[in-house]
Amino acid sequence: MNDFIVFGQPIIEQDEINEVIDSLKNSWLGTGPKVRRFENDFAIYKSTQYAAALNSCTAGLHLSCCALNLKPGDEVITTAMTFCATVNTIIHSGATPVLADIDPASWNIDPLDIERRVTPNTRAIIPVHFAGRPCDMDAIMQIAKKYNLAIIEDCAHAIETEYKGKKAGTFGDFGVFSFYATKNIVTGEGGMVISNNQENIARIKKLALHGMSTDAWKRFSDHGYKHYLVEEAGYKYNMLDLQAAIGIHQLKRVEKYSKKRKHIWDLYNDEFKSLPITLPAPIEKNTRHAYHLFNIMINEDKCGIDRDTFLTEMTKKKIGVGVHYQAIPHHPFYKEKYNWNPNDYPNAVKFGNETVSLPISAKLNDNELERIIKSVKEVLNGK
Repeated sequence: MNDFIVFGQPIIEQDEINEVIDSLKNSWLGTGPKVRRFENDFAIYKSTQYAAALNSCTAGLHLSCCALNLKPGDEVITTAMTFCATVNTIIHSGATPVLADIDPASWNIDPLDIERRVTPNTRAIIPVHFAGRPCDMDAIMQIAKKYNLAIIEDCAHAIETEYKGKKAGTFGDFGVFSFYATKNIVTGEGGMVISNNQENIARIKKLALHGMSTDAWKRFSDHGYKHYLVEEAGYKYNMLDLQAAIGIHQLKRVEKYSKKRKHIWDLYNDEFKSLPITLPAPIEKNTRHAYHLFNIMINEDKCGIDRDTFLTEMTKKKIGVGVHYQAIPHHPFYKEKYNWNPNDYPNAVKFGNETVSLPISAKLNDNELERIIKSVKEVLNGK
């Protein structure tokens, strides 16, 4: 399997390795100065004032919901086309998730359907910048203002994303990012919440470390021991210096990696334009796409092959592919708990039944890209 092309494989360079070794030699493995450095660097990159590094984007979404003081009966609207973590974090906060369908062209949450789902119990919206394409933030922010709703931007795919000159994650109350192993920059596992509200970030940092009043690295630093007080029943969501050691160098190369992903994006679009598949929509003017996922849609009537067979055949050719995602109403837990009818979300369900994610990692070389392109064409031609 040495020639298997792993989906979403990251690039790890010598600077990251050296930084991790430095942490090991200094025996500071937990939350410490490298986490603070990564937070500061990321806040500067995103043109925001405050950032809190965590152990996952999921943790960031959960704590953002907690910081809104959601209670049972409150509703939070999000997209029917997302990873389950977006919905689960709403549930764990005590609120009720409400799904809106996607726009069939952009594959992002449809603002018109958001407004149709607003009730007197609605407290917040979580738009997801799917695949790295920015949501229609003008329309979403108008809805939020009209109904006095909070906004938590799920930017798991959207580190580089911009909308009309403004960076994703800086529109609403919180922007939440992922550094999972398949993301555009990685820490293995990891996440970040950004905000221009200092109190919100301070609360998230407190909740991320058991609800304690003082960070562990400050308690045990050479400035002298500091007592802590537990002020809330918090969680264990903090990022480690071992993770931040990777992230601070990954962030330096975010633009370099983005150029490579754009090259792959453009190459796929050119090579596949004559095939009977649906390609991503053109990138909207005055926006920046993060090129996190390259999705194609395999419709059996058009392609002569169904999506799952396509996945199987690509794997046989040693090409790692993904599905991002099955629509949320497709999953049995949500259907049973919330009685969601897939027919209420036709665009998300259709996309979830037909989508395939092709490799778009900046690590891919020319020979691997040639193999991927050749394999897609061969599978569609029945070879």
